[in-house]
Amino acid sequence: MTGPRCWLTAFIGLFCALFGTGSSTAQVPLLLWSNEGLPPLASSAAGHITTNDQLASYLISAFGSGSHTVLLFLQDKLSKDDFTVFGGVYGSQRDGAFQNLQAALQSSPTTVTLPALEWSGSSATLALLQETLGVSPLLIDADALSQLSISTSASNLLLINLPYCTGLQKSCKEVLQDNDEIIGKVVTIMESKNAPYTAVYTGLQPSRVISETSLSNRPAGRSLLQAVVPDVKPPIMFNVSGSPCIMLWAQNLNVSLSLNVAWVDFATATPSPTESQCNGTHSRLVLTHASGIVLSFAMSQKFYPVSGRNWFTLDSVTLQANGLVGSFIGSRGIYAPAEYSFHCQSVTSFRDALLVPNNTNTNTTQWRLNFIDFQIQGFGLGNTTNFSYASDCAGFFTPGIWMGLLTSLIMLLIFVYGLHMIMQLNTMDRFDDPKGPSISVPQLE
Repeated sequence: MTGPRCWLTAFIGLFCALFGTGSSTAQVPLLLWSNEGLPPLASSAAGHITTNDQLASYLISAFGSGSHTVLLFLQDKLSKDDFTVFGGVYGSQRDGAFQNLQAALQSSPTTVTLPALEWSGSSATLALLQETLGVSPLLIDADALSQLSISTSASNLLLINLPYCTGLQKSCKEVLQDNDEIIGKVVTIMESKNAPYTAVYTGLQPSRVISETSLSNRPAGRSLLQAVVPDVKPPIMFNVSGSPCIMLWAQNLNVSLSLNVAWVDFATATPSPTESQCNGTHSRLVLTHASGIVLSFAMSQKFYPVSGRNWFTLDSVTLQANGLVGSFIGSRGIYAPAEYSFHCQSVTSFRDALLVPNNTNTNTTQWRLNFIDFQIQGFGLGNTTNFSYASDCAGFFTPGIWMGLLTSLIMLLIFVYGLHMIMQLNTMDRFDDPKGPSISVPQLE
């Protein structure tokens, strides 16, 4: 798997070919390139998983003698599927997330690719490089590298940590593009220093792990396959006199008190709703988290003569933490008939907000809410423990449908107008005969 000027697309194709057969246990890919040459590595059979012992043996042959400068780009998570999905293989390569990595591989005289490196709970690459080079890793970034003086008389192990898409702010492709920019910047700095180096790009753990099922546990012959039904957690329920009064269910109830603070998910551990209350016109669900954060949902129902029925609205969501109170208005976008429940795939206060912040205190302006697969009902439950029919926030006529209908209507009007103009054209009913008298057309006719 060693060759000059290999394209990233060739690497991705090699990944797919080597994973076509064989075990589906956890592995991480490893890319290695150098501007001073690398020893060759024998090609592996399809489906072969490189063990840590084999990697250690190769690293000894590459770095066992002399001094070397190794750049280790250690990403939090990495799998070969990341190259397949975000590498621009099936579309334009200009849209790929690994432009600088591809350029570095093209410009290197030798490259080594390990599509499937053994992973058993932790990455051994950093420890193996540290043991082989005999030096401790130096955690560094691109800005500090430009000011660092690198000695070629001793070995250096420079560690550059790269994140993965675990937050809610950026997509996976955007995070990988940012990581690729860091790789390109570091490689450019090393080339400007005219220093020999070897770069390694791998993951601390796989981003996608496929569990392996033993064939010995499967029955012989044909059998019907039944889909595994995931465990669904019960809804949060507040009861009055033994009957449910308020019900709420969400896959995630994320709360953040600052842009730099991790999200707190109320749905992971069932919060206490003991301080809730409800009656025929108003309902209030109060959820107290173990961390002391209190999340409240205030609902009310009212009769509207125009529609001839009662409607309920989620008037406000209140967040209490650290002695402060933040309020979010939801009555503009969260409403449903009183006998229905309300459902929405995403309810946030910062992007396409259905919960509008109503905070006058500057200390609460950075508070954010993000509810995933959210459903709530505060009236008309009766004695049942199931939600009523859900009124979804995504209407049938989406903006895309309206644009298509409007465009079709305009084109139809143009067609009808053109057809009408063609039908109004009049042809001559009399023609001039050159052998007879000329036609005389009276002016009054």
